[in-house]
Amino acid sequence: MKADQGLSRNRLIAGAVIFVTGQLAPLTIPLVTNSALPATWKTALSGLLLLGVPEIAILLTVVVLGKEGFNHLKSRLFGSLKETLFPDKVSRLRYRFGLVLFLIPVLFAWVSPYLYEWVPDLMRNRLTAALLGDVLLMLGVCLMGGQFWDKLRALFVYDAEVSFSSATTEAN
Repeated sequence: MKADQGLSRNRLIAGAVIFVTGQLAPLTIPLVTNSALPATWKTALSGLLLLGVPEIAILLTVVVLGKEGFNHLKSRLFGSLKETLFPDKVSRLRYRFGLVLFLIPVLFAWVSPYLYEWVPDLMRNRLTAALLGDVLLMLGVCLMGGQFWDKLRALFVYDAEVSFSSATTEAN
């Protein structure tokens, strides 16, 4: 019995290492692009690291752990992360802070075509600004919690209806 538990623990660790290593593979693309390899090799390896290795790692993880083991690993890796990033209910301060972070890139994207005319240096760094905006947007969504996801989803559901709690109605 003890040997079976050790084997399953070793398999779980091996599966976790394969899974995490595979998912982090795209982070090695800058090493490939800065290497002395020919351009065709760089392109092929970069594409493989981005679109092939993570998927192959998932497949190998399922082979090592089986379906049940893979689902267990996923729940252990992402379960606590989901509860931390997307709790169902968050404080008013956290929600408002997340809303500000969410709206900054939206407003910047709306104003940026006009800003490029007045601030030409901004055009040179637009990729950095876009990446920063994406990070702020996703961070804001995470900070607003699960209720915001429900509100966002309701935008795309035709039959969704709005209902305000009595505390909110009394404040208005």
